Amino acid sequence: MPLSPASSAAGKTLLVRNARLLVTMDAQRREIPDGAVFIRGHVIEQVGPSAELPGEADEIIDASGRLVMPGMVNTHHHMYQSLTRVVPDAQDGELFKWLGALYPVWAGLTGEMIRVSTQTAMAELMLSGCTTSSDHLYIYPNDCRLDDSIEAARQIGMRFHATRGAMSVGQSKGGLPPDAVVEQEDAILKDSQRLIETWHDASRHAMLRIAVAPCSPFSVSRDLMKASAELARSHGVAMHTHLAENVNDVAYSLEKFGMTPAQYAEDCGWVGHDVWHAHCVQLDQPGIELFARTHTGVAHCPCSNMRLASGIAPVRHMLDHGVPVGLGVDGSASNDGAHMLGEARQAMLLQRVGFGPDAMTARQALELATLGGAKVLGRDDIGALAPGMSADLVMFRLDQLAYAGALHDPVAALVFCTPSNVDCSIIHGRVVVKEGQLATLDLGPLVERHNGLARALMEAARHG
Repeated sequence: MPLSPASSAAGKTLLVRNARLLVTMDAQRREIPDGAVFIRGHVIEQVGPSAELPGEADEIIDASGRLVMPGMVNTHHHMYQSLTRVVPDAQDGELFKWLGALYPVWAGLTGEMIRVSTQTAMAELMLSGCTTSSDHLYIYPNDCRLDDSIEAARQIGMRFHATRGAMSVGQSKGGLPPDAVVEQEDAILKDSQRLIETWHDASRHAMLRIAVAPCSPFSVSRDLMKASAELARSHGVAMHTHLAENVNDVAYSLEKFGMTPAQYAEDCGWVGHDVWHAHCVQLDQPGIELFARTHTGVAHCPCSNMRLASGIAPVRHMLDHGVPVGLGVDGSASNDGAHMLGEARQAMLLQRVGFGPDAMTARQALELATLGGAKVLGRDDIGALAPGMSADLVMFRLDQLAYAGALHDPVAALVFCTPSNVDCSIIHGRVVVKEGQLATLDLGPLVERHNGLARALMEAARHG
């Protein structure tokens, strides 16, 4: 891959060397013992054995005893839901029941809650090895704005794909959400355009991109789906929504539109390389073939799918047909955690439960978490360690208890063994986790404030 102008420009240099094993995810899928990465500015310049790379740099990180790999990419999240983990009335039941219990709680969200929960979710992701995340914010009560999430991401230092979600069809019009939490469609489109024009960065190595993201077939109209697609494509931004999450979701599409979810997506213009759908647990064979033909992406969220008993997404079949698939932790009210390495592990295990012991290997699961997510988000500059790629990489200590007895294959150990947190994380050439601690903000006050806001949100719902 040719070096971009940014990578050849003068900038601070950073050398990561002496890695026990360097997992590149490059075109040859090289795994380099005693590996090193040389970074200039925010772009990788050289990758290879430590002895073959420069010995000096402005900053040097000794990665001895560590596995170094590309930062992982989270393709689906609802970060505000970190405020409503394990809500008693939503601990059991499938998707529609779960949503019904939580919509009234989320009606109390404020802008501060969005900012604090975004940073809480991102801190959790970053410590787990994630360096790029999307977020699907589809509810905007009170003073909430997507800008709140964007500002929070800039402060903590995460590469971010912020999606402008929306709900416009309330219960009075046959939708699932209460009327109190839906918006007018013209206002949704106007704000989406504002966000794109204000924040979207289409350049290579961008730290922030905007996508258009009506929530789901059961919470927005066909008109909004089509208008959103037109808006997104006129501005060259991506499109995201939920699709075929469970059997009730499919039944709704058949009854309301006379089509399967995949047919409905195609009818609305929601297929193509610039589209990715969350879940697709119940995507049928014609739907898989449609997505493969059109290069439509899927965000696979195994923990959430298990939590809500939505089923086992046919990821093995999707991959065999050439559908782009990445991983998503989904919201922390349907997963209750945001650990990317843990999500990769669950993806591997769940495919084996559904499709046999050879359905997914550890390396294939890590590929979903890196290259797969990059492709789903339309990025060719993240997900691998190679010259010209963004300087996003993470390091895991291999001398910890979780990996004892597993070092004959450290790559497989990452996925098979108990998921661990990173020792070091670099995003855009900047160290954001150092010696296992977040370096960009103080977690103690953040968690304390987050817990206070979560308590206030639940109390408001109880007394509302």
